[in-house]
Amino acid sequence: MKISIENLTLSYGDAIAVRDLNLEIAEGEALVLLGQSGCGKTSTMRCIAGLETPDSGRITVGDDVLFDSRRGINRASHKRNIGMVFQSYAIWPHMTVFENVAFPLKMQRASRADIAARVAETLALVGLEGFAERGASMLSGGQMQRVALARSLVMQPSVMLLDEPLSNLDARLRHRLRGDLRDLQHRLGLTSVYVTHDQEEALALADHIAMMQFGRIVQLGRPDEIYGKPLSASIADFLGVANILPVAAAGPGAVTLTGTDVTLQVGAYVPSRELRACVRAEDILLGEDVPAEAPNTVEGTITTREFLGATATFRIRLSDDVEISVMGTKQQAHRAAEGDRIRVHLPVDAVQVLPPEVPELELPEEVAA
Repeated sequence: MKISIENLTLSYGDAIAVRDLNLEIAEGEALVLLGQSGCGKTSTMRCIAGLETPDSGRITVGDDVLFDSRRGINRASHKRNIGMVFQSYAIWPHMTVFENVAFPLKMQRASRADIAARVAETLALVGLEGFAERGASMLSGGQMQRVALARSLVMQPSVMLLDEPLSNLDARLRHRLRGDLRDLQHRLGLTSVYVTHDQEEALALADHIAMMQFGRIVQLGRPDEIYGKPLSASIADFLGVANILPVAAAGPGAVTLTGTDVTLQVGAYVPSRELRACVRAEDILLGEDVPAEAPNTVEGTITTREFLGATATFRIRLSDDVEISVMGTKQQAHRAAEGDRIRVHLPVDAVQVLPPEVPELELPEEVAA
């Protein structure tokens, strides 16, 4: 079902956790709330679930009004038909897998036959066939998270909320389970809201990403849009852009980096009092890959190199105060050494010139919050 959030504000004492937030989530869409700890993403989710009471605003799911401060509506969390999966699993270790998954159905006083059929169907859906009678304390972390997911899905919820459900798992298991979650969401066509601070997870799971800072949405778009065109240097930094370089002087089509005599040709940008030149490490060309006469070709000194197997990373000093990170190949790691002088090329279309933060009054209307 469609989720609509209008003018949502939530505060804890003098601290504002969510600031006048507006958001539309289409039916069947997977939306990820992405941001640093304290940005308001979990608070927003808890308001949808009914676990927090907002100061003001309106929340609807489909045609049902769950919260409306003006009309005095605040439906209890257990009456919202919303499934929620927590970071901490929150399953009962003294119960079997079947008993954990069946619990919400028992609370709804479903018949034994209905409980047995729906639990079996849901366990198969999350890949836990044959685990029904196993004690929950005997499960691995990944299996426990699947039980928590099954317990939410067995209710046949209108929407699913997931609060960093993979953060307690190791990297390989996290990678596998996020693929399973994405496949499951597609198969069920279930509207879902996923909270995470992991940008790779967000890119993998989302139809749309809502980037949050300071209790508001500062950018909303498809994963490729958010990744390729961040609206500020702080967003770019959070999304893994390794090189955020202060700009000393800026003119039409060119900027000069602070602390260097390096002037870079750049594409169009919006002038601002402060600017940063942002370049991903993987977009910079190194050594023999550098076109000899290409614009934005400079020379620097390798200060460190790290061999990472399939790739290598280099730190290259352009001046006493400025270093850049470059991703190279494993072959380049064998040929280059610390202290070597080397050419690097920053392609014009790879250099984004951005303000440090998204100006609050200049947000595009569709992402203003």
